[in-house]
Amino acid sequence: MTRRQRQQQRRHGFDRRTLGLVLAAVVMLAAALLWTFKPWQPAEQDGLVAGEIRLASTVGDFALSDLDDDQLAVIFFGYTWCPDVCPMSLAVVRQARQALPEEQRRRVVPLMISVDPERDTLERLSEYLEAFGDDFIGATGSQAELADIGKRYGVVWRKVETPESAVEYLVDHSASLYLVDASGEIIERVLHAPTPGPLSAALDRVLN
Repeated sequence: MTRRQRQQQRRHGFDRRTLGLVLAAVVMLAAALLWTFKPWQPAEQDGLVAGEIRLASTVGDFALSDLDDDQLAVIFFGYTWCPDVCPMSLAVVRQARQALPEEQRRRVVPLMISVDPERDTLERLSEYLEAFGDDFIGATGSQAELADIGKRYGVVWRKVETPESAVEYLVDHSASLYLVDASGEIIERVLHAPTPGPLSAALDRVLN
């Protein structure tokens, strides 16, 4: 190997190391910003009485206050056109409920509230939720109704236009699961996770 080749090799090695350090710094900075601002995470709300939810649903008019005293709703805010987070979260709810004894399973009411009322009709919600189980309830309302509930429960969402896509737009939204009783008290809030472990642990604490 000539001197020039050795110099080029050292220079290329330096360039790769420099690029690697820069990329690592960018990733660390992005992670720090996400951890600081946590755009997907609403304010801490466990124990907060966020209030009644009363909406048209796939089983008729739904109201939290109609739950039995020993029941709780596992509420997820999403939409049926969601490409990843929503089906994953609903699958987590399904798996966590299936792992419960039958009596406890009856006490857990899975509710998906669509924040995309323009496209999510009750008929579409019903068809969509069939894949997750007969007990899943879909609900939605007017923009005003949803905005009121979102404010009380600390849920945020926004439309993101995708003009080159067949779906026209996506909806960025909070992805937590809320364990709520008949009085509208948020007993626990479970952050989004790809596995049922965190939800199962929360259900175990609440049901037992």
